Order: sequence, then C-alpha cells, then structure tokens
Amino acid sequence: MHSRLLSAPSHASAASSSPLPFAAAHPCRASWTPRPTSPPPPLSLLRATASMHPSPPPEGHSDQPVHGVTNTVVGVLGGGQLGKMLCQAASQMGVRMAILDPLEDCPASSVCHEHVVGSFNDGATVSEFAKRCGVLTVEIEHVDAVTLEKLEKQGIDCEPKASTIMIIQDKYRQKTHFSKFGIPLPDFVEVDTLSSIEKAGEMFGYPLMVKSKRLAYDGRGNAVAHDKKELSSVVASLGGFEHGLYVERWTSFVKELSVIVARSRDGSTVCYPVVETIHKDNICHVVEAPAEVPDKIKKLATNVAEKAIKSLEGAGVFAVELFLTQDNQVLLNEVAPRPHNSGHHTIESCYTSQYEQHLRAILGLPLGDPSMKAPASIMYNILGEDEGEAGFTQAHQLIERALDISGASVHWYAKPEIRKQRKMGHITIVGPSKYSVKARLDKLLQRDAYDTKKVKPRAAIIMGSDSDLPVMKDAAVVLKKFNIPFELTIVSAHRTPERMYHYALSAKERGLEVIIAGMVASLTSVPVIGVPIMTSSLHGTDSLLSIVQMPKGIPVATVAIGNAENAGLLAVRMLASRDPELGDKATEYQHDLRDMVLEKAKRLEELGWEGYTELYLKKH
Repeated sequence: MHSRLLSAPSHASAASSSPLPFAAAHPCRASWTPRPTSPPPPLSLLRATASMHPSPPPEGHSDQPVHGVTNTVVGVLGGGQLGKMLCQAASQMGVRMAILDPLEDCPASSVCHEHVVGSFNDGATVSEFAKRCGVLTVEIEHVDAVTLEKLEKQGIDCEPKASTIMIIQDKYRQKTHFSKFGIPLPDFVEVDTLSSIEKAGEMFGYPLMVKSKRLAYDGRGNAVAHDKKELSSVVASLGGFEHGLYVERWTSFVKELSVIVARSRDGSTVCYPVVETIHKDNICHVVEAPAEVPDKIKKLATNVAEKAIKSLEGAGVFAVELFLTQDNQVLLNEVAPRPHNSGHHTIESCYTSQYEQHLRAILGLPLGDPSMKAPASIMYNILGEDEGEAGFTQAHQLIERALDISGASVHWYAKPEIRKQRKMGHITIVGPSKYSVKARLDKLLQRDAYDTKKVKPRAAIIMGSDSDLPVMKDAAVVLKKFNIPFELTIVSAHRTPERMYHYALSAKERGLEVIIAGMVASLTSVPVIGVPIMTSSLHGTDSLLSIVQMPKGIPVATVAIGNAENAGLLAVRMLASRDPELGDKATEYQHDLRDMVLEKAKRLEELGWEGYTELYLKKH
C-alpha cells in the first residue's frame, strides 16, 4: 500500500481535523495546515495515517500483535535512489516505510508506504515527520542534525545517532574525530587565510588537495592546487575561506577501496568483502567485488573500517572509503553513515544486501550474512552522457544491451531529469570469475574482446628450463583453447631458488588458482599439477617417482610422463569446479572426444580394417 502525503496536520489541529493531502504552497517545505473536511479521504490514506499516528504505545509502533517481521514504521530522511532501494528491501520484509523528501516524484515515492513532501533540512518538518515513525534514519547525511539531536532528547529513536551525522557532515571534524581514535589518515590541516594555506603547501608539498568542510560529495567541494600560484583561484572556486576549508597531503594511491560495515544496536559489527571502486571525473563509475588485493590488505582494510565505525554511535550500515598506497598502507578517506554506491552490488551478489542489512540493524533484528553468494561481481553506474532526451536515449540503449547479458541486473532510478554525470541507475553483473564478469562488462560497453594478456592469469605453467618447453607447450595449448588467462615462465629450483621461493609465496595473492609444475607445492596452498618430463637416462621414471613420492602434507597431482596436455585439462577441470561456464566448455570437450571416437568406429566398420589401415594409419 502506498499513499503520498503532501501535508499532515499540525500538532495543535490534530484533534479537530483529518490529515488530508493538499497541494503544498512550497515544494521544499511540507505544510501542516489541515485541509477542509470534504471530500472524505481515500480508505488507503486513512489506514496508512491511522497506523502511523502517535498513540500510547511507542510512537511509530503498533499496539497490535506482530504479524510479520515488525510493526515498526521506518522513517527515512531523503527519497533518492538509496531510499528507493531501502524501500524495495523493506517491501520484501513487510516493513512499512515513510519517506520525507522535497520532490514529489523522487525515486522512492513510487515504492514507499507513505511519502511526505517536505524538506529534510527544515526542523519543524522533520519534527512532525518523526512523530509518524518508530525509528528515524537517513539516506543522505546532509540533513538537519541539530533537530535530530533535539528529537533524541525527546525520546525519538534516530539511527545512526545525531552525533554521528554531525561528525560526518563536516569532513574536517570527521578527520579530527578519526585521528583521535588512531585511524590512519592522510595528513590534513584547517586553513582560513591565504597565509595559512600557503604554509600548508610548504608543509605538505604540491599537488595539494583543498576541500570544503561541508556539502562535498561526488567530487564537488574538492579542488587541486598544483602550485602556490593556483591557491587563490582554487580557494575562490570552493567559495572562499568563509565557506570553511581544509587541506590534505596529496595521497599517491594505487587503488581506492571500500568496506561496507553494518553495526547493530548492541554494537556488534559485520563487514562485507572489500571492494575496489573505480572513479570517472571523481564519481564512482565501477565497483569490482571482491577487490583484487592480497589477503593481508583485505584484512587491514577491514580492520581500519571496523575500528572507524566502532568509534561512532548508532546502528545501521556505513560505507568506509579507503586509499591503498604504493607502500601498502591503508588510509581512511571518508565515511558515509548510510548505504552507499559501493554496496549496490550486494543486492545480487551477497546473501544479505546492504539495504536489508541497514533495516535489520536499525530495527534491532539479527544482522544477516554479508558474504558473497557469487564468486565475482561488477557494478557499473549509469551516468548521464547527455542532457534531455538524448541522454535518456543513450541510457536506454545501454539498458537494452544489459538485458541480453547473462548475470546482468538493471536498476533504473526513475529520476525525472537527466544531466551529464548524474547517477541515473546502475547495472550489476555477477558471474563465476572476475575474468567472466569483466568480459561481460566489455560486451555491455561494446569494447574490444577482453584481452587475456591484459588480465591477471588464473593458471601458471612453470618450467625448470626452456628444454621443457616442447612438452609443456601442450598444456599452454589447452589453456588457450579454453580461453583461460595464464602465464608461462622459467623458475629453476636449483639455479634460481630465491625466484622460486618468492614466486610460490605470491601465487595466491596474485590470483593464481592452479599451477602446472611440481617444485613449488611446499610453498603455496594453490593446487599443483606435476608433469614428469622424459629424460635420456631413466626415460622420465625418475621425474615421475619424485612427484608421486612427495611427503605427507604436500599434495601434488600428476599425469603420465610427458603428458602436459592432460595436465592442462586437469587444470581446466579444477577451475571449472567453481566456474559453471568453464564447466560447460569442459563437458562439451568431452562430448567432442566421444563423437570423434564414434566417428572413427563408424568409418572402421564401413571400410573394414584393411581399408581403414590403408586410408588412415599408413600415413602415420
């Protein structure tokens, strides 16, 4: 049930008038003056209003027995795409959602239980809206946090807490807060005069990142001064020192990471897998899950994110954006106290989406499993490429292609206007491997076929000497046939022991999933397949015995002497165990072998053994 309320009764008039909708005089502020008594309100509106009207039980809670997940009405300040996806998750759980947003046709308006048209930055409007809700949350941090703090003192349940919203709203205050808790950050300092910013430039060097303290997001409110001469123009572009500025030391990062952290009412937390965010003109454009970084970096990023969120107050989902530096440091960039763009993929790729998780957290329900149910996922933001109908046409063409791609899901936010670089929707692609989802993204964007030379290899073929190449190339032929990215190199256990040691230890972190070679099995947890090489003295028996007599705890699979082709096929089957597409190709290969044998049998029967020998065997 959905009813749009453009107004609601003032507290003083509630006893004498019915809360009937009428056109507000100003769309950015809800009017709380009652409408004349006729005509009578729709039944659906009466039911919605009655269920949300304050009564002796806790406000926003029904005194009726719970016939589902909860009777609590969730109020959301903001009705953008995040609010829309919150409402969609709530619908699956049977949770009633009330939205406060100044736009009558905001994205969440079509899926919420109740939409109040009004400003979430107006104290009186927020206060009246809060009376209709059992718990109040946000989908945008730029709200009236002072009013939220007053409401909390009056007993209104706000999650996360107003104190957290206040910290996050001011980026300088945010950095100061996290620094007190020992969270690693880029160096930063407040500036309020030309002299102070010049001193900051001398201290941090150039380029220098200059930021607005408030109302900065999606690249807005940030500017870079490349030298001292640019400082004045950069400050002016950000509204001047009176606007509130600070500077950060330039961070030379190799990747931007993000961790979604969910915190329950009792303070317990769960973290989603670390993802990599790829930006276009300072706007998140692509999110890859999980991030292709070593396990130790994932652990470090998760620890930094969890520590940061535990320093704040309140329940909900938080996004922690991070920098990975060249020397493997993880630095906190900023935090969002709400669901986030970097967590959109969780709708399709995780057991519990960030939106369901946020509702669980603020309602005091058990937190869900944040782990991925798909091996790999990639999220692509649909950004406005043009203004007006031309922009809508381009977006529609992209959506049409997405609907023809396996594992792709389209989310269109239904914003009434399109502008360049505006987030209009997103597409999530899930698949059996990172290689697979990236290839599908290339198809979506009509880019050249994914070049296996440019992607991280899934398999490795390593030899002790180039003299092994005539044998080991057969494994390479098989991997190439199945379109599996691989690397082939020489790693001698006797001549280059240090190289072998470092190669094996880094194999898993570099994304290798199987290695064809026997000498590194004791140094890696990656599955290893040995290929006995034919020798002149013992005809490969020595090589075979050295592989099959590996000590307990050091497993190595093996094949017949010189049969690198089977080693390649075994590697394919290992990879196919968690890659359905590759599994289908392996099955097709088996069918081709069967068909080949049946064809030979048919010809033998038709020609007889003598004719078959003459035609097919003598030439060999």
